[in-house]
Amino acid sequence: MNMISLLMEMVSYSFIVRALLVGCMVSLCASLLGVSLVLKNYSMIGDGLSHVSFGALSVAVACGWSPLQVSIPVVVIAAVALLRLEETGKIKSDAAIAVVSSGALAVGVTVTSLTTGMNLDVYSYMFGSILAMRRSDVAVSTVLCLTVLVLFLICYHKIFAITFDETFAKTARVRTSFYNTLIAVLTAVTIVLGMQMMGALLISSLIIFPSLISMRVMKSFRGVVICSAAVSVAAFFIGMILSYGYGTPAGASVVLVNLAFLTVFSLAGKIAASRRRHT
Repeated sequence: MNMISLLMEMVSYSFIVRALLVGCMVSLCASLLGVSLVLKNYSMIGDGLSHVSFGALSVAVACGWSPLQVSIPVVVIAAVALLRLEETGKIKSDAAIAVVSSGALAVGVTVTSLTTGMNLDVYSYMFGSILAMRRSDVAVSTVLCLTVLVLFLICYHKIFAITFDETFAKTARVRTSFYNTLIAVLTAVTIVLGMQMMGALLISSLIIFPSLISMRVMKSFRGVVICSAAVSVAAFFIGMILSYGYGTPAGASVVLVNLAFLTVFSLAGKIAASRRRHT
């Protein structure tokens, strides 16, 4: 059965359609934000925030609260706190992320072990599950993803400025602190929305891989952004089709497709560079 046939079969199931819709939007948001995060050497914030989100979700599930309503504000606060620590220079970003990440994960595991145990809800948030996407989640995720996309497009030039030369941006009277905070908040929201699909252990790959892939062949910021968005959505769709066809976990399948893209684009970039040197 080819990919087209598999895709047609997949869209006959409403829960897969919901997963494809939300996953596509989350992949797009993550790829756009990832370009700036990777260039600013802050890409691992996704991994740290995913663990914070898991801790918050574990507490929410144990208390019977809405996971999204609890985790989004908690992760946003954590993202802003990490940014402030980086700006003040009191602790390096990688160390701050490691502390927050391990601490939040420990809270989540402890709360889970003392209350509900590793039930289906907690398992799906840790490793991802397309079955976890409910209609209400789709509505909330769609609104939030569209908000992230609109804000990114509106602030594109400012984000470009603080990504490449924050010192110059300050002299040009760009509110660097505000836009850094905006990136952190948008990243936090994207991480929480993507956890149901990818899981806490793999969600950061949506931020890192598309940017690294695009940088192998594109030289301009705009080119990297556009290529990153296209690669991210394509990798997500291919990963979902492979997951459905072979019965593999959705999140892991998407990551493996991204890894394959990185290998191919890296080879293409080396070949192109070699031809330029010989001309």
